This record gives sequence, C-alpha cells and structure tokens, in this order.
Amino acid sequence: MSYSFHFGVIWDNFDRLLAGLALGLGLALVSIAIGAVAGLLLAFAGASKVRILPALIAAYVTVIRNTPILVIVLIVYFALPQFGFRLGKIESFVFSLTIYATAYLTEVFRAGLASIHSGMIDAGRAIGLRRRQIALLVIFPILLRNSLPALGSTFISLFKDTSIAAAIAVPELTFEARKINVETFRVIETWLVATALYVVTCSLIAAGLRRLERRFPRF
Repeated sequence: MSYSFHFGVIWDNFDRLLAGLALGLGLALVSIAIGAVAGLLLAFAGASKVRILPALIAAYVTVIRNTPILVIVLIVYFALPQFGFRLGKIESFVFSLTIYATAYLTEVFRAGLASIHSGMIDAGRAIGLRRRQIALLVIFPILLRNSLPALGSTFISLFKDTSIAAAIAVPELTFEARKINVETFRVIETWLVATALYVVTCSLIAAGLRRLERRFPRF
C-alpha cells in the first residue's frame, strides 16, 4: 500500500504552526531570562562562606537536574493546586521551565566564576575598586563571556523542551502539530513540517549565538 503525500492541508494550517513556534520561543525566552537571574544569584550565594547555603543550593541543583522536566511540569500543574497554588497553563509551564533552567544555569555560572583568575580580582582591588564595582565591572563581564556558549546551548535545549508543554495543552508547536494531525490525518506531512521548523529555528539560534560570541572579547 503506497502513501501519497499531500502537503496542501499543512500549508492551509501553517499559520497555526508558526503561532505555536512563536509561543514556544517566547516561553523559552522568558524562562531563560528569569532562570539566568536566579541562577546568577544562586551561583554567587553558592560561593558564600555560610556553609548551609552551598549545601542547600547543591541539593536543589542535584534534585532538579535529575528529575525529568515532564515530571516537574505535571507536579506544578496538577499537584500545586492541591496546596492552594493555582496557575494557568502557560504560567505553570513557565514556572516549571524556569525551575529547570535555574538549576542548570546555576552550574553554568558556578563554573564561570571558578574560571575567573584571582589575579583579575586583585587587579580590581589594586586600582581602588570596591567589592560591588569589582563584581559589576570585573567579574560579571568575564563571567558572561565565559558562560555564553553554555547559555546558548541551554536556551536551545529549553526551546526544544517547550514541546513538553503539549502535555498540559499549551498551544505551542507540538500541540498545534498534534491537533492538525488529528484533524487532517496527514501524519507524515505534519511531523515533517514540525520537525523542519524546529531544526531551522534551532540552527538560526545557534548561528546567531555564535556570531554574538565573536563580538565579545576573550579574557
């Protein structure tokens, strides 16, 4: 039995796929933005001399990084309302993805901090910079440059992970593709186009990030 390709019905619904793609990118952007701020704070807190803080942060990172993101999404969406914390579908997924991103970015920034030579900090002190000035003018630029490749990889990974949002009916690309598949019965065409959109988008993001990396000076 031969299969006849018919992409016409997919093109008729292409705007839905693009809308889902845009939503997925938005979810990933918001999550990595919040996760980057939280991860940066946790990375600095992890370097604290207060013993309990590094231990708590390490426990959080270990638990989250070893828990499938789908499990986190289902806990946030279905379990938290039982304790009085009720969020919408999109808010629940952003919260879940942010928790996930924060754990990974904490490690990214921790490694970035560890890569900064102590001589750079000593040089800042030698020219009279205060602690906050050293953090903003010396440590942060070097940390950002050293962490940029890992940040880019994390963003691409988070964008692909937005496909999991279909499990709670968030209308991103995978959810829309599944709906079109059910409505048109064009299984191969639907998922070929959805795959192409993911591949092209991730490739463009990677190319843009590589170009951005070249604009930053190396330390």
